[in-house]
Amino acid sequence: MYPYQQLFDFTQKVFLGMGCPPEDAKLATEVLLSADLRGVDSHGVARLSGYVRLWEAGRINPTPNIRVVHETPSTATVDGDAGLGLVVAPRAMAIAKKKAEQVGTGWVSVKNSNHFGIAGYHAMMALQKDMIGIAMTNASPLVAPTFSTDRMLGTNPIAVAVPAKNQPAFVADLATAAAANGKLEILQRKEKKAPLGWIQTKEGQESTNPNELKDGGALLPLGSDRDHGSHKGYALSAVVDILSAVLSGANYGPWVPPFVAFLPVADNLPGEGIGHFLGAMRVDAFRPADEFKEHMDNWIGTFRSAHVVKGETAVLIPGDPERVTEEIRMIQGIPLLPPVERDLEALGQRFNIKL
Repeated sequence: MYPYQQLFDFTQKVFLGMGCPPEDAKLATEVLLSADLRGVDSHGVARLSGYVRLWEAGRINPTPNIRVVHETPSTATVDGDAGLGLVVAPRAMAIAKKKAEQVGTGWVSVKNSNHFGIAGYHAMMALQKDMIGIAMTNASPLVAPTFSTDRMLGTNPIAVAVPAKNQPAFVADLATAAAANGKLEILQRKEKKAPLGWIQTKEGQESTNPNELKDGGALLPLGSDRDHGSHKGYALSAVVDILSAVLSGANYGPWVPPFVAFLPVADNLPGEGIGHFLGAMRVDAFRPADEFKEHMDNWIGTFRSAHVVKGETAVLIPGDPERVTEEIRMIQGIPLLPPVERDLEALGQRFNIKL
């Protein structure tokens, strides 16, 4: 177990070593470690070496000029200037919140960014102002559309955060693929098989090999196959891709730049970088905030009291497992798998920082 502050200090020094300004290094570290705290280990410090490799390959700008390139009172398009998505997305969400404060809602589409960590962090930023937050992003093409063997879409997550009064906030944060690629990476580190329905071979046959992507296979959309609703996951992923990238001017579909630095970026790109879409809605733009939050408490309490199937202990509200994990890990520390520890130790040698 590693204490949160120990990992925070180490990670922040790595981002500073990349040339990030102190404020950006702190923000990027906070976003990245929020994943580890909430139990989304696939998107936390396990990704740190990936960001460093992208920076070494010249694909991440540590000192971006993040700017609005088009806007209306309630909308904006932001150019992330190839910055860390861990920094670009929170800056964009801040713009969405400011617009929501002024006119009720704010919507920001982002181009020319990079991987932004867990979507839930950005959506939850809206909770501070009694707002509903929405965050989504497209990602490296690893997912095959229904009936295809071609990798055309990313895991393209969607997150929605809704405030309550006395109950913890409702926070839904999910990939539109059957599983995020990071979950396969964890299975690879643990030398375990993947469940059926997560991945297919390059010929389109189901597989349990977590290394299938390296042999030309593809992740499957949420639902796994047509009979189980993969067309729905495919449609949701397409919506994320369109709002995040076609709308903003980022790359979309099979042209999204890969997260791994050793894979080349496609030629004849239709856009710039990776795209995000973020939104903030003031609750009191629809009804009094206290009234709404009281009813959210009632909604959450009603679902918590639903009858439980045999073998389970409770009906969970989206965000419950992550919230409980965060409370535990802030006290007990964050566990790291040995391959992740080795990665961080190598980064420590690279930047002369002791883990």
